[in-house]
Amino acid sequence: MGTGGGAPFSSSSSSSAWSGFWSSALRSKRLVSPAEKAAAESAGRGLSRRLGVLDLVLLGIGASIGAGIFVVTGTVARDAGPGVTISFILAGASCVVNALCYAELASRFPAVVGGAYLYTYTAFNEITAFLVFAQLMLDYHIGAASIARSLASYVVSILELFPVLKDNIPDWIGHGHNIGEVMSINVLAPILLILLTVILCWGVEESSAVNALMTVTKIVIVIIVILVGAFEVDVSNWSPFAPNGIKSIFTGATVVFFSYVGFDAVANSAEESKRPQRDLPIGIIVSLLACIALYIGVCLVITGMVPYMLLGEDAPLAEAFTSKGLKFVSVLISVGAIAGLTTTLLVGLYVQSRLYLGLGRDGLLPSIFARVNSKRHTPIHSQVWVGCVASVLAGLLNVTMLSHILSVGTLTGYSVVSACVVVLRWKDKTNSQLSTSAKREGVICLVALAACGFATGLLFRFDASPIFMILAILVAVGASSALLIRQAYSDALGFSCPGVPLLPCICIFFNIFLFAQLHYEAWVRFVVLSVVMVGVYAIYGQYHADPNAADTIMYHRAPEDESP
Repeated sequence: MGTGGGAPFSSSSSSSAWSGFWSSALRSKRLVSPAEKAAAESAGRGLSRRLGVLDLVLLGIGASIGAGIFVVTGTVARDAGPGVTISFILAGASCVVNALCYAELASRFPAVVGGAYLYTYTAFNEITAFLVFAQLMLDYHIGAASIARSLASYVVSILELFPVLKDNIPDWIGHGHNIGEVMSINVLAPILLILLTVILCWGVEESSAVNALMTVTKIVIVIIVILVGAFEVDVSNWSPFAPNGIKSIFTGATVVFFSYVGFDAVANSAEESKRPQRDLPIGIIVSLLACIALYIGVCLVITGMVPYMLLGEDAPLAEAFTSKGLKFVSVLISVGAIAGLTTTLLVGLYVQSRLYLGLGRDGLLPSIFARVNSKRHTPIHSQVWVGCVASVLAGLLNVTMLSHILSVGTLTGYSVVSACVVVLRWKDKTNSQLSTSAKREGVICLVALAACGFATGLLFRFDASPIFMILAILVAVGASSALLIRQAYSDALGFSCPGVPLLPCICIFFNIFLFAQLHYEAWVRFVVLSVVMVGVYAIYGQYHADPNAADTIMYHRAPEDESP
């Protein structure tokens, strides 16, 4: 009798728990009105608004251009030939479209940190936002550790230019001493991470000054490289322009796309920008256009100086200048690489701490991550945590083994941000709540579009019949057309992304197309991490999250005399 009576109770309890989980998971943040934003900013706690438009542009360039500009340009040129320039233009054009989506949302949410996580929380729901955060954060953690080890290796290489130190610095200091396949001891990488963490904890103004100095140094060196190399160009090396055909140029575009990643970091500085609604879109777009110009310049120089088939694998640009008797430029390239890696690492650590701050405020992570130092106006606890995670990974593990599972978070974030632009335009329609059925239909179209992008990417990757690719593209066009015809769209209040919903649809399709080009282990990582984080959310997040927490956030304004 007791056993029979317990079964209905157990079933009812399980059903209640399941219902409670979905009730929490499907919560979303509400859009805050301009009047509420103004009221919130009149108070005096929180992050400090110290970043002007130039700071934001340099932040975006600092995040995007690392040592890769001196390496990736040449390695891709070995396959695409001089057509690598077109590869960078195509990838840059795709990133510009992504940047337009980011710019609209940065203008729409000018008061709060969070970036892609915040946008997803508002447009979709809590569980999707948490999963986007997890995918982005794993990319950031592994990327920071990998960059720190590369930076340590470059620093040691510069030190070894001095005869007294040449061949006398142990591998475990900076190059890394491998112990088996997983462990790799590197002492200098954690030290560099600690130094940058201290700078970031000191204050946004100080860290911005360091980023500005290093970014300007990097830009000057790249410009010198382009100008000096221009005098060594032999235009006959540009013929044939696409020796391996058009496909190699498109394949090159999928590779170099990740060279532009970083402009989205500007969106995470919303709460520290002096005039976010105006300056954030400018910072995002101008920094990306500057990066495109620099990459194109380097591509033209490197393919014009040396026949593409003779380019080296490890340091193609440096070797090209050395072959012309310009060894001093090779030294400059090493200095530029150090400056580039430093700014990329600095901005990466900065963005991570602001994301943790956003989740701490919303209750999806412990409240310690939400604390902001009252004197420095920086999230010191979040910043120290981020620095510690990166230091452990960089100091003890061979993170280069994990490099092939990177970029999952980036492509996921870019795709979801594009979808957020579309969905949030629905929500604004005539100031009334969108019907559930209309939103469900729109979301189904967005999912179908992403599925078509992935299918097209797989067909392209495995050289399938063009007929199947055309069919997938036609279905994607149908889904985009349904979004255009079946939904009504309002104009954005601030910066407006043109061509909504078609432009964001193109973004989603191409980003997921690139996702299909990643190593299969990256797909496994995506699925496994998603499952694990759903478990974390079920155990902790659903019980502590508060979608309305940010409504009571207080912001700190810069003194009036500091605003031009």
